[in-house]
Amino acid sequence: RCEAIDAPRLSVLRECGSERESGRMRREGLAGGLTVFSALALSRFLPGCSGFVIGAPLVAPQQQQQPAAAPWECARQCVTSSASASSSRRRLGGARAVASEASDTLAPLSAHAEASRRKILVLMSDTGGGHRASAQALSRAMESLYPGRWECEILDIWTDYAAWPYKNFVSYYQYVAKRPMLWRALWLWGKFPLTRFAQERHCAYLNYRRFEACLRERVEEGLDAVVSVHPLCQTLPLKILDKLGRREDIPFVTVVTDLASAHPTWFHRAVDKCFVPSDSVYGIAKRCGLPDDKLELRGLPLREPFWRRESRPKEQVRRELDLPQDKPTVLVVGGGDGVGGIAKVAKSIAAELGDREASLVVVCGKNDVARADLEAHDWPGRVAVSVVGFVSNMDEYMAAADCIVTKAGPGTIAEAATRGLPTLLSSYLPGQEAGNVKFVTKQHKFGTFKRRPKKIAATVRDWFDDDASRQQMADHAVKAAKLHATTDIARDIANIISQHKLLRTLDPA
Repeated sequence: RCEAIDAPRLSVLRECGSERESGRMRREGLAGGLTVFSALALSRFLPGCSGFVIGAPLVAPQQQQQPAAAPWECARQCVTSSASASSSRRRLGGARAVASEASDTLAPLSAHAEASRRKILVLMSDTGGGHRASAQALSRAMESLYPGRWECEILDIWTDYAAWPYKNFVSYYQYVAKRPMLWRALWLWGKFPLTRFAQERHCAYLNYRRFEACLRERVEEGLDAVVSVHPLCQTLPLKILDKLGRREDIPFVTVVTDLASAHPTWFHRAVDKCFVPSDSVYGIAKRCGLPDDKLELRGLPLREPFWRRESRPKEQVRRELDLPQDKPTVLVVGGGDGVGGIAKVAKSIAAELGDREASLVVVCGKNDVARADLEAHDWPGRVAVSVVGFVSNMDEYMAAADCIVTKAGPGTIAEAATRGLPTLLSSYLPGQEAGNVKFVTKQHKFGTFKRRPKKIAATVRDWFDDDASRQQMADHAVKAAKLHATTDIARDIANIISQHKLLRTLDPA
């Protein structure tokens, strides 16, 4: 690779390396020092070059035999870059474009590595099932990519540390989510600059010391990074880290878990990186003041079963779930909290399909009232109905279905896309989920939106009568899916931390 470099540039790169770390070269030897900083400089100025192992001769990537000893050492041992210069500059930005993707295959843990596992704090709130699901997905991806090397703590900081009334966010959400007009009013209250400022000041007045105690404890224990998967977990934690004097030491990353609409509170200019799931959210982030070098378009973090396509035939999955194998199946879900009027929708669909052989599966989530109502209902004889509560194998139910009826929750939409499911949206939260409707119906065209239960039922019947149209929507859904989003985000977070640690080592000031 070095044969393509002209002599003047190579001379400049060597001089830069020598000047920046002359002290280390004296300690470790001139040859090792030149190798380290020649590789770093090559990565900075020639982003197309890759595959340099520090402490060994420069060789092609395929000649390297030893994987990295630990994920936070990847930046020291393997300096690589993106496929193109523009991609590298946009994704890592300026001087941070020192290292790139860490290896997925790592050496067994040494005693030192075991004792120095990197600690990540994932901040969230259980306002809806999507935030915790995303946090758990990222934690699982870190463990899958780098076994035993990261310790991810998932913290509902509002429930566990906030003062009243903020500690009751979860119960407030469950109440307001069933009243769309009230939700819209609160959404606009938090979006308007003056009311948002007043709310943030009031929140800080009541919760600053509580959150400070929470973060101080973890910083003293050796916190390496903070990841937020909730729109209300940016402003106050960032302010506290700055007050503690550790903002430069601890990278702060936001992972947006709203699919196509996003509240301005998601986007704080002080974060090191903000991962967004779609082009529309990327645009919102830009309008909120985040520059391109802090934004990364990846997709939505999904649970591990959705990281790959379903390989089993539908008939086999249905048999394992004890569902009819030879009947067209519609899946009705209402998110983790079971909202969206699923009882009325399910009854209407069953009535519409009553004169044909069909299968209806209703996932009620935590809505025990709806589940009890549906279990007591007298269903049409030719429609096989299965009613369940909260399930942990939603991937299997989606794999068994021919189409899905759901509220416009971001997680369910993204998961349905990985299974190629035509998606019928029945409701949405104003503001937060409005963009998700356009994402499905206009941008990617793998579904439609109907609000009234009778129209929903008629649409399902039409889909079952038109196999070609249903297959076309299924193909569009597959194209819209981002199967590798979770692992890509986890790998990027590991790289950000590794690069940050390396830069702090090279230039502690």
